[in-house]
Amino acid sequence: MKITIVTVGKIKEKYLTAGIQEFLKRLTPFCKLDIVELAEERMPDSPSPAEKTQALTREGERILKAVRQGSYLIVLDVAGQAMSSEQLAAKFDSLALSGQSDITFVIGGAFGLSAEVVGAAKERLSFSKMTFTHQMIRLLLVEQVYRAFKISRGEPYHW
Repeated sequence: MKITIVTVGKIKEKYLTAGIQEFLKRLTPFCKLDIVELAEERMPDSPSPAEKTQALTREGERILKAVRQGSYLIVLDVAGQAMSSEQLAAKFDSLALSGQSDITFVIGGAFGLSAEVVGAAKERLSFSKMTFTHQMIRLLLVEQVYRAFKISRGEPYHW
């Protein structure tokens, strides 16, 4: 299976980078996972709604260009559907059985995602009604992808 995470912004915290690298290493037997980092649009300190919309539109155009044609697009969205780890594992299994072996997850920047990106998604996934930094969500996502593969294979995934 090929999984891509398209994300807006870079990770500055070393502890998050170390955690992400650990899960990327653990995932190598299960899938090929790539992370595509896109630059955040620059905005003034207190952007107007129009400036936010323009920035999201520009980011959205770059996000959609980074998604391979035919990839199953899932956006992380606080307004999306919550899913358990077991449900995510079942989703991966279902996609694989239907011949869909290319999945792209999108993590937006500080102001979220453009309507165009959300509209292009096959699914909207929410990790919580709480707000997390997009850097932290990247770590949580790679951990959940790893957990999903472990669940699918009937292997222990927590102690």
